[in-house]
Amino acid sequence: MTVKIVTDSVADLTHRVINELGITIVPLNVRLGNEVYRDGIDLTAEQFYDRLTHSKILPVTSVPSPGTFAEAYDKLAEETDEILAIIVSAKLSATYEVALQSIGLMKQKCRVEVIDSQFGAAAEGLVVITAAKAARAGASLDEVIDVTRKAISRVDMRAVFDTMEYLKRGGRIGRAQAFLGSILNVNPIITLKGGVVEPVGRTRSRDKAIDYLYDFAMSYSHIEEMTVEDAACPEDADLLVERLGSGFPKERIYRSRTTPVIGTHTGPGLLLVAVLGDK
Repeated sequence: MTVKIVTDSVADLTHRVINELGITIVPLNVRLGNEVYRDGIDLTAEQFYDRLTHSKILPVTSVPSPGTFAEAYDKLAEETDEILAIIVSAKLSATYEVALQSIGLMKQKCRVEVIDSQFGAAAEGLVVITAAKAARAGASLDEVIDVTRKAISRVDMRAVFDTMEYLKRGGRIGRAQAFLGSILNVNPIITLKGGVVEPVGRTRSRDKAIDYLYDFAMSYSHIEEMTVEDAACPEDADLLVERLGSGFPKERIYRSRTTPVIGTHTGPGLLLVAVLGDK
């Protein structure tokens, strides 16, 4: 039987990728006032950013319930006896612990393994895509786990922000705290290392920040997969894809948008490049 892949909505996978690779998504939740929405299901990215910029109420995110994961596992257990869940960094979210604990709530018998991707957003997505492709090719669960762990070590990402305020409010800022209080009109650049936010640089303009993303991606000697992702700045992302097409087939570049859960912690204006490959 084919290994089934489960991940969370933070991986920011498009519907096309989800359907083509047979990936199961367990959504996190976003609360806006008294309303709770399932990430990427009940509220589109466009609706979310419109409300984020026009509302004085700050959104709050929460992890899926254990029962949500258990239900997803049980449903897949009707089709397979091997499941791998690849989850957002345990240092950024409690979702990993919930995914692990949920195994004990299953009604079906099935081997379920859970891996901390050590990433989020498009970088997590590339790890999931790699695992799903291996599973679709017929790899066993242990083989898919090996492929996944190797992919984690070969994925990297860079992201530019208009503001770090949302990361600060959400408590996910990590060592990028050093950027706070810096002079105005500085565009911070961050990555995730060991599952936490790390600062890597800053530029004096948005254009130079985008140049940095381009140079980062093109510094690879070998690229297997690449994603460009945005939060309410699609024009910047589309132009970056066109530029990157000079060094990597643009039709192979995954193009995604951050779901509301990610947007809660980044705000609008995030532009991100994730690469799976070799420097």
